[in-house]
Amino acid sequence: MTRSSMKFLKGMGLGLAAGCVAGITGVCYMKRHRKGMKRNVSKALRNMSELVDSVNHMF
Repeated sequence: MTRSSMKFLKGMGLGLAAGCVAGITGVCYMKRHRKGMKRNVSKALRNMSELVDSVNHMF
């Protein structure tokens, strides 16, 4: 394999490993803070719906 393809594969491997660590961390956080997460998600969804409504009113 050429040097550039090896660098690409190393980068993909590191990205995959970082994604796995972030996913595991998120799952553990969600299990411990279930009530707070539900509240935060509901706030985020409400804000997104307000944003979409605002954009619709602009046009």
